[in-house]
Amino acid sequence: MRLALIGECMVELAEVGGGRFARAFGGDTLNTALYMARLGVDVSYVTALGNDPLSDSMIAAWRAEGVRTDEVMCLSGRMPGLYMIERDARGERSFLYWRDRAPAREFFDRADEATLERLSKFDWLCFSGISLSLYGDNGRARLAELLAATRRRGGRIAFDGNFRPRGWPDADSARRAFGQILPYVDLALPTLEDEQALFGDADADACAARLHRAGVQEIVVKQGARGCIVFAGTDRTEVAPDRRIDPVDTTAAGDSFNAAYLAARIAGAAPPEAARAGHRLAGVVISHPGAIIPREAMPTELQRKVPCP
Repeated sequence: MRLALIGECMVELAEVGGGRFARAFGGDTLNTALYMARLGVDVSYVTALGNDPLSDSMIAAWRAEGVRTDEVMCLSGRMPGLYMIERDARGERSFLYWRDRAPAREFFDRADEATLERLSKFDWLCFSGISLSLYGDNGRARLAELLAATRRRGGRIAFDGNFRPRGWPDADSARRAFGQILPYVDLALPTLEDEQALFGDADADACAARLHRAGVQEIVVKQGARGCIVFAGTDRTEVAPDRRIDPVDTTAAGDSFNAAYLAARIAGAAPPEAARAGHRLAGVVISHPGAIIPREAMPTELQRKVPCP
């Protein structure tokens, strides 16, 4: 069972005090890919980088985590995007971005037919609203063609709306882009707060109803500390986290949930049990600073519960 995550990874500079910053790498779909690799899934990352030392470091780090990089496109003379995290006196984070010329934005404009043919043979293709925001009209049209070709071959598509207003010219542009790809989506993993901001959904049921009308069959609406609601066919199941957690850092909570949910479903778990796996991993992730927790902090009981092939 082969799965590919499509999107962008950026260089991260996070303030650590005294005007000093620590360097790392980050991106929503990349976070999901790393956690899925740790859970034993055969996962590839699909993006475009430069041919610079930072890009080389990224690729080496992903390979060390077990993420395949065969489908990473490298563009000569280019460098990856960058973002900076600053914290105010209360510890609240703010983000600054330098990514207008990030090579990831050009992946579908530059991908040849052989590349798209290879990608269409994956068992799962997964991406997010942030991924969508990278590409122009031509890129999104080629992505939609890839999704259609993948489904014709029997592959499945997973999508996390992950709406970030700063990535779009306006909300109408985002809604049109979502509408273009939703008919190809088999599994949606939206966050209610994001969907309400973009579509005005009254609650999780309204969100799921809208996605069902678009053709999505399996939907998991994430609601933060309240857990999630799983809609699979005519079944509706509320799944709460095992315990209450006071988060240290909520970065990658949704990304890690997605990873464990998908890993569990690939391994044959029913949607509610997959959601419980998602909550368990996300609960550990938000108990540590940063998007990627140390490997030794991965919950061993989760790995036993999610016996990925």
